[in-house]
Amino acid sequence: MGKLSTHVLDTAHGCPAAGVKLALYVIDADRRTLLRDDVTDADGRCAAPLLEGEALRPGSYELVFGAGDYYAARGVALPAPRFLDRIVIAFGVADPAQNYHVPLVMTPWSYSTYRGS
Repeated sequence: MGKLSTHVLDTAHGCPAAGVKLALYVIDADRRTLLRDDVTDADGRCAAPLLEGEALRPGSYELVFGAGDYYAARGVALPAPRFLDRIVIAFGVADPAQNYHVPLVMTPWSYSTYRGS
């Protein structure tokens, strides 16, 4: 059985991003439905998979990360409005038997992601 997980790394400070609020949505047509919200731990991860087993289904999803609030809480001087406030990663799950790991590597000015395992 597959699972969905994430890991957030703060490359501006060279560390895992602890305390990042995130939300997971499933996208059905033009409707977004919140499936879960969570906060990253000291390692920049969630304590449990975001979805696993039968809860992970084929379809379109979005992960929304509160990057701006994270950097503001760290005391980083940010412009108003913030250049990156909420980072939205839209992705698809084709085979729910596989693992889908969606890491976020971020700074206040940039981000990247990829499909991990």
